[in-house]
Amino acid sequence: MRLLPKPEDFLKMRIRLYILMLGYLAENSIRPFVLGRKNWLFADTPKGASASAAVYSIVETAKANGLNVYTYLNYLLLYMPNTDYRNDPETLEELMPWSPRVQTECKN
Repeated sequence: MRLLPKPEDFLKMRIRLYILMLGYLAENSIRPFVLGRKNWLFADTPKGASASAAVYSIVETAKANGLNVYTYLNYLLLYMPNTDYRNDPETLEELMPWSPRVQTECKN
């Protein structure tokens, strides 16, 4: 005679499935980083490596916020030179990917 699974068994299965899904999401989010590793071997100077890391960070943050990366980079290059972010760092908040204005102009 076959016994039916207990309700606790269903909960355990759901938890395992959720953990597996989180693992896949984590792997997919670091895949571009791993693939780009070989390209970073050509950053000959610390300043070059720092610049590469800054651009990579901007691109990944834009992706995480659901923006079109190309549009967002164009947006930054268009509006950032006109801001006085060194004397007024709060103006950078308007250029961040989560800013409402950026979201409306650069959303996928």
